[in-house]
Amino acid sequence: MTLSSGERILDALSAAARFCGPHELPAIIAEHARLLGVRDATIHLVDLQQMTLTPFHGPVVAGTEPEPAPLDIDSTIAGRAYQHSVVLVAPSSPEQGSGTTVWLPLCESADRIGVLSVVLDDADGVGEPDPVLATWLQRLAALVAELVALKKRYGDSIVMARRSTEVDLAAEIQWGLLPPLTFGSREVSVAAVLEPAYDVAGDSVDYAVDTDIVRLGVFDGMGHGLQSAQLASLAVESYRHARRAGRSLTETAAAIDQAIEWGFSECFTTAILAELGTSTGVLSWISAGHPAPLLLRSGQLVRALPVDPGLPFGLGLPDTGHHYPVQSEQLESGDQVLFLTDGVLDARSPSGDHFGVERLADLLSHNIAANLSPAESMRRVGRALLEHQEARLTDDATMLLMEWPGHQPSLTSADVLALPWPGRS
Repeated sequence: MTLSSGERILDALSAAARFCGPHELPAIIAEHARLLGVRDATIHLVDLQQMTLTPFHGPVVAGTEPEPAPLDIDSTIAGRAYQHSVVLVAPSSPEQGSGTTVWLPLCESADRIGVLSVVLDDADGVGEPDPVLATWLQRLAALVAELVALKKRYGDSIVMARRSTEVDLAAEIQWGLLPPLTFGSREVSVAAVLEPAYDVAGDSVDYAVDTDIVRLGVFDGMGHGLQSAQLASLAVESYRHARRAGRSLTETAAAIDQAIEWGFSECFTTAILAELGTSTGVLSWISAGHPAPLLLRSGQLVRALPVDPGLPFGLGLPDTGHHYPVQSEQLESGDQVLFLTDGVLDARSPSGDHFGVERLADLLSHNIAANLSPAESMRRVGRALLEHQEARLTDDATMLLMEWPGHQPSLTSADVLALPWPGRS
């Protein structure tokens, strides 16, 4: 077996990126993309609110041309590639010269990072890459996504490129705490959105996918601002500590309650803690004064799942004798459960109209009927929530959508080799 030229180029890119800083990544990627026969390879990173795609060129050199404007996700071909995770082609812009621009989604697992654009020197500006080049470009995009996800841990340039405005200190704490907001596997899909992204404070989410079980928590700390963010941070880290110690839902609830009571005086957080048996579809949960999750089946709202009106964490569980009952529901294949904070349903328009369950359910049903991914569905619901309040949220609003696909057969190596590359549209 011999290495093809495409494999050698991608191996060389991987080797060159191994010892580079995050700011050096764009130049290294552009250099190796040219070896594949394309030019102007550019990373476009999604911003925190998933409204725009910002070109990431690395360090800015004084006296050079100004950075291109971010691309709107809802009105550009780059945004379509991002929304639907498909490869799209279009005539190049005047700034790029003649040729065809190929837009490739950048996904690290199910987490959408942005898009990669490359230019083909096509005289007509409307052609598509030949099948061999198309395959190598998609492999290039897959490698670029992994490199961006890896390198952002070692510097601030990638993190800063994802911000369209300044992040306040409370939100900085929260974004440093959060896991990736999107995950997908044969056993479960998870997609979350937090607003206002640049000012979020008391809301937070966390999850862990392990053998035959998914554990998740949604938290809503009292108030808004720095103390609220610190409260949410303690709640999430207490949750992780108890979860990783193998404690049950009730034991975990007691541990979080105790930690908040010890760490904060006269403060509390509502929360819902849940566990899904991925081999059985049994969902179990505990509510600490939190809004009820919503069960969706075949794209329609079935009902709100029952929650016991338990005390929020931090109000002295050991002193009251209060215990959090565990409730459960047998899910059906394809069921979705939406966990949310009260800032979603209570969001008011300037005229005083609540966002409400009915509006939320209609949006979700419409998105599911359009065959959108959980991540894109959550993005669009988040956009609708902002528009409802004319981008002036008075409370943090957080949603986490979990989907159980049901029992899926394990993929064999032959199955993997037979999988098609993402299609072009």
